[in-house]
Amino acid sequence: MRWFWIDRFEEFVCGQHAVAVKCISLSEKPVDDYSPGSPYYPASLIVEGMAQTGGLLIQQQSDFVSRVVLAKVTRSKFHFQAVPGDKLTFRADIENMSGGGIATGTVHVEDRLLCEASLTFAFLDDRFKGVELFEPDRFCRMLRCLKLFQVGVYPDGTPVEVPQYMLDAEQANGISQNLTADT
Repeated sequence: MRWFWIDRFEEFVCGQHAVAVKCISLSEKPVDDYSPGSPYYPASLIVEGMAQTGGLLIQQQSDFVSRVVLAKVTRSKFHFQAVPGDKLTFRADIENMSGGGIATGTVHVEDRLLCEASLTFAFLDDRFKGVELFEPDRFCRMLRCLKLFQVGVYPDGTPVEVPQYMLDAEQANGISQNLTADT
């Protein structure tokens, strides 16, 4: 499950906003493959990082049960290219949750605005019932690695807990619970 284009969450306020970071390294295959000898981080992966930041924020509304997918990039504007050594800071804000989800966001490199975007998300309906995008135990492990449960809070400040179905899946598959205090 290495298809995540963010490294960790720094803020996560349920139903409101999330902040995630991505540190770009020259050792990442997509960085030099797009333009050998002139490495940069592809705009498509920056949009995907924003989509993952906003999509997880939207998906948390259902304790990660809803199957949320990026439906449309409504708008995106890039101001410069990101290069190895840059630390991208993604911020996604939920704008609307009727009939799907709309998130707006920005990506910064330090104090410089790299990208502005508006993304539309869809919820897969019953035609996709029984189709899991991720196995719950593996998805939980990734959310732990992203520090979502460490920094995630509800608007009143209470912490986001790991959903019981994910804990049950971890236990059923023999995954250690030793990480719960720190991750």
